[in-house]
Amino acid sequence: MSSTPHHDVDQVLVYPEPPAHPNWRRPGTAKPRPITPAQQEHNRELLALALRKPRTSAA
Repeated sequence: MSSTPHHDVDQVLVYPEPPAHPNWRRPGTAKPRPITPAQQEHNRELLALALRKPRTSAA
């Protein structure tokens, strides 16, 4: 066990979390744009290709 009293550990939680950077959210954008059926098909083909490829090691 630690000799630090429990109330000292909770002091870290006193400070509020800093606000998110403005680039993390886009004010004014409501919904993502829908993609066309051609884009959907293209994405499906890329996904199928990626799933067929053997995985390589990151090292």
